[in-house]
Amino acid sequence: MFSKRIDAVWFGIHFFLITAVCFAGLFSLIAEGATMLPSALESYARKAEIAAAWVLGKQATASSPLRRGVATYLHAAGIQAGYTFFAPNVPGYHRLTLELFYEDGRVEHEAPRLRSKVTGLRLDSLLDRLAEERYEPIREVLVKMLAFSVWREHPGVKKIRAVFGSVTPPSIIEFEQGKAETFQPMFSFDFSLRREEKARGLSALLMRVRILSFPVLLEIVGR
Repeated sequence: MFSKRIDAVWFGIHFFLITAVCFAGLFSLIAEGATMLPSALESYARKAEIAAAWVLGKQATASSPLRRGVATYLHAAGIQAGYTFFAPNVPGYHRLTLELFYEDGRVEHEAPRLRSKVTGLRLDSLLDRLAEERYEPIREVLVKMLAFSVWREHPGVKKIRAVFGSVTPPSIIEFEQGKAETFQPMFSFDFSLRREEKARGLSALLMRVRILSFPVLLEIVGR
């Protein structure tokens, strides 16, 4: 009889924590405006999210035994995240824009050339990796390779400016108001060819860039 009571208490605590985790995730989505619910509910959802976080011990200090105990149990039981973790969401991404400057003053905007859908997926993966700080030392080499691949098709270009940045899609409310995605530049590089390099052609230069960047490119894309 006593063991059944213990099982019942454990059952109640377990599913109480599951409910708290699920509601915390749900209220978080509502508070961030990631749902189609009215924006007037966002402030109430934020308060409810804080209450759910308090129940889960997340408002306590990092060294609190209660917080550590609840977090350990949630991860051990595999209930640290609710189904909102799999909620449909359009994440941000990164974009590389190439500005082509001609001798006559014209300026055109291009993107890296893609030969197939598979190449597009690899390029997206590459751009996401370039945003990380650990790849900062080889950013210029990889961006130069992408820029020169476009340069071959535009021999009259005097200079290329490569602008890399993050793209944030509009929220549901902003989309309903007709707002577009926002582009936030992170870094840029300017590339120009000397006259003797133009005379020799770009093949040798591209080969040098590929030799320098190919091993790193394989590592990034292969992840």
